[in-house]
Amino acid sequence: MVQGFSREPGTHGPLTEVGPEGTRKITLWAVAIALGGFLFGFDTGVVSGALLYIKEDFDLNSFEQGSVVSVLLIGAVIGASSAGGLADRFGRRKALRLIGLVFLVGTAIASLANGYPVLMVGRIVLGLSVGAASATVPVYLSEISPTKIRGRMLTMNQLMITVGILVAYLVNLAFAGGGTWRAMFAVGAVPALLMIAATLWLLPESPQWLIAHGQEDVARRGIAALTDGPTADELIRRARQRMDAEREKQSRKEATGGQGIRRLLAPDVRPALIVGLTLAAVQQFAGINTIIYYAPTIIQQTGLNASNAIFYSVFIGLINLIMTLVAIKLVDRVGRRPMVLVSLGLMAVSIFLLGLAFVVDMSSGLTLMFMVIYIAAFAGGLGPVFWTLIGEIFPPSVRAEGSSLSTAVNWVSNFIVSLAFLPLANLIGQGETFWIFAGICLFAFLFVGRYLPETRGRDAEQIEKALDARFKHAPDRSDGSRETTSQKGSSR
Repeated sequence: MVQGFSREPGTHGPLTEVGPEGTRKITLWAVAIALGGFLFGFDTGVVSGALLYIKEDFDLNSFEQGSVVSVLLIGAVIGASSAGGLADRFGRRKALRLIGLVFLVGTAIASLANGYPVLMVGRIVLGLSVGAASATVPVYLSEISPTKIRGRMLTMNQLMITVGILVAYLVNLAFAGGGTWRAMFAVGAVPALLMIAATLWLLPESPQWLIAHGQEDVARRGIAALTDGPTADELIRRARQRMDAEREKQSRKEATGGQGIRRLLAPDVRPALIVGLTLAAVQQFAGINTIIYYAPTIIQQTGLNASNAIFYSVFIGLINLIMTLVAIKLVDRVGRRPMVLVSLGLMAVSIFLLGLAFVVDMSSGLTLMFMVIYIAAFAGGLGPVFWTLIGEIFPPSVRAEGSSLSTAVNWVSNFIVSLAFLPLANLIGQGETFWIFAGICLFAFLFVGRYLPETRGRDAEQIEKALDARFKHAPDRSDGSRETTSQKGSSR
């Protein structure tokens, strides 16, 4: 449950043994807090259908349409960048409650907007909440999850993102007849209220945060509820021991001027930072959100009308959800690295063919098929596994900061791609733009093959050593070839 601890003597891995009742509780908490991911997905998906009607009501040109989509991402960058400090200072639980409140405010502004400027303000406020949620939820999930289900718990965030996207598409479809885009936005208030309620009455605070802030009695009660008293005492003893070691290490760095962002640039953290930031950028520059945000617009260009375009976008959202469920099933069995490699390979091929479909004017059926394959490849690998990895690759002492910075880069990349997509497609052609995304997928495939180690079943220290070995181009002999008995048991 507490990242960095184990019941096995002499190790510093996460808690590996939690009974069925404890596992059920953790799963319930994960689903509840992943409402933050749902809000992320809902708000990125709902605008795709709403935009078809907003552009008519407010007479928006192509740049203004793109800005309505992408301005949310400016807020998301700010929210993600500030989330780490907020969660470290006030706790994960309070931070997530505040995120829900901000989302409610943004929903109200967007739903009641009387023109383009006010709508832009509402979208920025919504961006603050979805950016902060995307950075904070993986940290919280990582800190409450036992090793054997950590992958599944961290991919729960991506699952709820895809559920949010699908629900957004269904909401768009429900209100498409009347073109009531305000109602499309307003539905987002419901999950925001549920998230606030969960942080008030259901979710515990992260035990790791409690121990770090001197609340060991509260942490002990929480851990004991999942295991037993003696185990809780042992875990807290190990937690204190590890945190003392990290504080001593940090004190040495600060004595030489290493603090703030320089903590992430330290030689022992730098490989994790490079991997985290590169995957964060690639996940967006590979083109996924051009499909999510503009699915109805893209489908319209195959010759279908607005209502049919929204209907087919629901089908795309359903494929996204199904393949995310497949990824959750596989992530703790197959491992993170092979899933990302297969995902990127299929994405490169399918988006290249999607571009070709537009260049040579293939049938709308083939175009939709290539789009669905691309979405399925992303949702079955890179999409959910990225969020798993940023909750795992950073050492516990800089996990919140590393996750926050990686998420901020993810949102910056998202902003650039979503704002540039329509103008770039108008300039060089939609098919040629998709070919650029295919090239980025190929680069990412080569990068992952060289620098990303397997993280399944490993504790923070083992992951750090594996990353260091790959960046020094030394053999990573522990990749899949050296598991402990408990890790083997948990991976079967």
